[in-house]
Order: sequence, then C-alpha cells, then structure tokens
Amino acid sequence: MIRDITLGQYYPADSILHRLDPRVKFIGTMAFVVSVFVFNSFLGYGVATVFLAAMIGLSKVPVKFMFKGLKSIFLILMITVVFNLILTPGEILWKFGILKVTKEGLILAGKMIIRLTYLVIGSSIMTLTTTPNQLTDGLERLMKPLSYVKVPVHEIAMMMSIALRFIPILLEETDKIMKAQIARGADFERGNLIQKAKALVPLLVPLFISAFRRANDLAMAMEARCYHGGGGRTQMKPLKYKGQDYAALVLLIVYLAVSIVFRVLGI
Repeated sequence: MIRDITLGQYYPADSILHRLDPRVKFIGTMAFVVSVFVFNSFLGYGVATVFLAAMIGLSKVPVKFMFKGLKSIFLILMITVVFNLILTPGEILWKFGILKVTKEGLILAGKMIIRLTYLVIGSSIMTLTTTPNQLTDGLERLMKPLSYVKVPVHEIAMMMSIALRFIPILLEETDKIMKAQIARGADFERGNLIQKAKALVPLLVPLFISAFRRANDLAMAMEARCYHGGGGRTQMKPLKYKGQDYAALVLLIVYLAVSIVFRVLGI
C-alpha cells in the first residue's frame, strides 16, 4: 500500500508535458479540477476522459504507474459509494430492511467515483511531470501578485515544495520501518480495528522521530547556507513562456469553455 502512493513523486521522461512551463501545468491542473465539478453528466465526463487520456499519453508515464495511486484511495471510494447508495432519496431499486438503493443514489455514486478518480490522476500528472524545484518556482511566480499585500509568497512556495519532496522520502522510510518490524514479529494485518491501530504504534513512533530528525537536519543545512527567505533572491533558471506554453493555455481555455457550455446547456 505504501508503494502505491504516487502523488508527490517525479517520473523522469522526455515528453511534451515535462517540457511545459510549471505555471501552465498548475493552471491546467486547476482547470481540470474545476471542469470535473462543472461537468454534471456522463457525456461531459466522457469529454473529461478523452482529455485526461490525451494528457496521460503525452506525459509518457506508464499507465500502470499512473493508476497505481488509486489503490491508496480505494477505501475512500468504497465508503463514498456506500453512503451515496443508501442515503440518497429517490426511486427505490432495491430494499432490505432499512437499507435501500435508489436510482438517484446509483447515479450520484457513479459521478462521485469518477470525480475522485480524476482528481487523483489529474493531480498526479502534474507532480509526476514536474520536479520539486520547478513546482516551487512556478507556484512562487503565480503567487507573486500577493507579495504586494505582504503575503510571504516565497516561504509558502518553499514549504509546499519541501512537503512534496518529503512525501517519497517518508514513504520509503515507512516501508523500511514496516519491513524491520515485520522481521521482528510485528503483524499489521490480523486482528480487529483496535488491534490494528495498536499495531501501528511501533511503526508511527520511529517514523515521527525520523521525520523530526530530517526536518532538523534540513533546517540546520539551510541556516548553514545563510538562507533568509525570498527577499532579493534570484533564480538559476528563470521561467519564460514558450510557443508550446501559449498553445497549451489556448487548449485549456477551449476545454474549460466546453465544460461551461455543457453545464449551461444541461448536457
């Protein structure tokens, strides 16, 4: 399960998406997230599916690797489906005691599955095709107007970059600790919910200690290099829009316009 989390990881490849400006990928991700909620029919979700499939193909990231991240949210998906099926009022299709499945609940459950799945995959595409440094630079440039109202833009971007960088590190550390505890006789699978929660204590304690140690080492390293925030700092590789970036922005505008048209017309 730990290795199935792909959010925050970077997959090196030579693709169009990898070469795009990180600001375009930020805007594209937000546009796709908005479109997923703007579309309100399965025909609209079909358009989103075509768009998402095209992005996966352009990223050159293996499809199996992309969909592997869905295993980590499988439980959330199942809980969402169950609650929508039994709690949504409408035309009853099946009933057993106080439990009932309605036609409206079935449709709503299907839409929620599509939305959650597409949100995870869409966000994963951005992180899989963008290095942490590019994410930091892109986010900082997008948030630059907020610096005029005294918002610490550079610090916010740096914190998000460090958080994303720590995700694969902590996942790898968790996997090592889990294997070490299993070798010592720990069992994380058997027992009821309370027993499984107690079994996680030998895993969480060393993980938190390791995380705090890494954070302290990082803080000391930044202080040793005289890091004092973003005031007056320059970038090694300044971001500049290219022709492919403008083309991608136009494509995003057209896609978002299509989703709005679908919503207005009720398609």
